Amino acid sequence: MLWFVCLFNYADRQAIYSVFPLLQREMALSDVQLGIIGASFMWVYAAAAPFTGLIGDRVSRKTLILGGLIFWSLVTVATALSRTYWHLVLFRALEGLGEACYFPASMSMLSDYHARDTRSRAMALHQSSVYAGTIAGGTIAGWMGQSLGWRSSFYLLGLLGTLLGVVLMLFLREPTRGQADAIDVRPPDGARDGNVPTQHANRPMTLILMAVFVGANFVAAIVLTWMPSFLFRKFGMSLAAAGFSSTAYLQVASVVGVLAGGVLADRLARRQRGGRMLTQALGLLAGVPFIFVTGWTTTVAILIAAMAGFGFFKGLYDANIWASLHDVVPTRRRATAVGMMNAVGWIGGGIAPLAVGIASERYGLSAAISASSVVYLVVGLLLLVGIRAFMRTAPSMRREEAYP
Repeated sequence: MLWFVCLFNYADRQAIYSVFPLLQREMALSDVQLGIIGASFMWVYAAAAPFTGLIGDRVSRKTLILGGLIFWSLVTVATALSRTYWHLVLFRALEGLGEACYFPASMSMLSDYHARDTRSRAMALHQSSVYAGTIAGGTIAGWMGQSLGWRSSFYLLGLLGTLLGVVLMLFLREPTRGQADAIDVRPPDGARDGNVPTQHANRPMTLILMAVFVGANFVAAIVLTWMPSFLFRKFGMSLAAAGFSSTAYLQVASVVGVLAGGVLADRLARRQRGGRMLTQALGLLAGVPFIFVTGWTTTVAILIAAMAGFGFFKGLYDANIWASLHDVVPTRRRATAVGMMNAVGWIGGGIAPLAVGIASERYGLSAAISASSVVYLVVGLLLLVGIRAFMRTAPSMRREEAYP
């Protein structure tokens, strides 16, 4: 059920990027103005995330998830009513407010259904909906945009999302907080409730994970926001082809990567506390050359191969974003931690569309996209340093009684 909610979460946010050329033509917008439309979602999403995280640790997560789904779906419908540039900025900002309700509550809920030995796999399976939603939103908006006008896909996605929210009110169930950790038979050394034994002392690792997420989100936001326009301009693709190609190859490869990352991380986490984070570091560092080639190549075949390679290694990182965080924060603060991490991460994401819009007018989109590979390199190395410094203790393999 959460998989389908998350699918609409990403389809609704991705749809607008595939119709940037139509918006630019209809409203005479510059690249910087298009960047602000993309960034307005991310800025509000980042600002709202800490508060939705705090709320998610205090109220029914089911109510927060489904209330957010219905709200952002109605805003998606309202986006289709936009007639001016500032209407688009406003509705994209409200979209960010609604969607900020989802991840803190849903990741906390998943952690209450899955203990440490299956958490990465469960979250990796859920993460595959991010890629499916990105493909769906980008492809549907591009295809419907060139055939029926850019507003048509927003009506469709918004109405379907609202219907899903109403239906899931009957079926989604709220788990008991901390129930998975209470039955986890292999906690780390010294843990009594499934949390890490030195959760307060491990704040440095939490901060490093957040800093890495800023960089990873910066790169992801560039790809999500500008890739459809990049393919439309550089390779002369139609809107439908650009919407599909900018999402499908990368996101399908990410599904494979995220499932592999979930399995690998769960295995490594049984051997050492930094196992999930090592998987993430591998994904970041191995993705660097593929990002560079994506922006630099002039050949479609090489572009597709580079996007697929980047997508696979991005999946290794994405599979463990929240599972790694939950390894270093207390059970009772998981939604709050996800909210804070989402906030700082999307600050980075919110800078990216505008920064690339400015850079593209001076250096071109190709150079701006390729240059983002440096960000992946820096945060990958930072994560390795953090693992070595703060995640050296191996988990215990003995059974011991767990206390709620």
